[in-house]
Amino acid sequence: MPNFSLGESMPGFTLPAVSGEPFSFDPQKKIERQWHLLVFFRGSWCSACIKALEDLELNKKAFEDGDIRLVTVSTDKLADLKNMSQELKLTFPVLADENFKVLNQFDVYIHVENAPYEDTGIHGEPAYFLMDEEGKLLYQQRQTSPYGRPTADGLQQVIKFIKKKMSTV
Repeated sequence: MPNFSLGESMPGFTLPAVSGEPFSFDPQKKIERQWHLLVFFRGSWCSACIKALEDLELNKKAFEDGDIRLVTVSTDKLADLKNMSQELKLTFPVLADENFKVLNQFDVYIHVENAPYEDTGIHGEPAYFLMDEEGKLLYQQRQTSPYGRPTADGLQQVIKFIKKKMSTV
């Protein structure tokens, strides 16, 4: 199980996207040369996730103005994610990790069948990873339930704080 330290290079990955094209993190970061906020969410069936994704979409321009690329990942089926993405009119990448490979690489909490409480079967829980243009970790948050995740505004405050502190180093 990985335990990432701030400043550590994050693993590369390739996953299918709802756009129909695979999304590969390593080539993306080299092409775009910007920070990435990788957001793991439970699935298209999760009302708390829908609300969080809508909040991210509503604030997407503020992230882009700060040179941050949003990328989201779920263990939901690609077809379900595609339908959700179209319904919500999401314009950032939505990726499917149906085999939990990337969730395991990033040590995202997976709610399993024998967990202390039942919760819609096996799925990944929310997690957030902010990486610089080289793919080095600047911020991380992992959760074990759908509630308590940061808002888009809260994430922007974290990003501003980190950028300010990095400029003084």
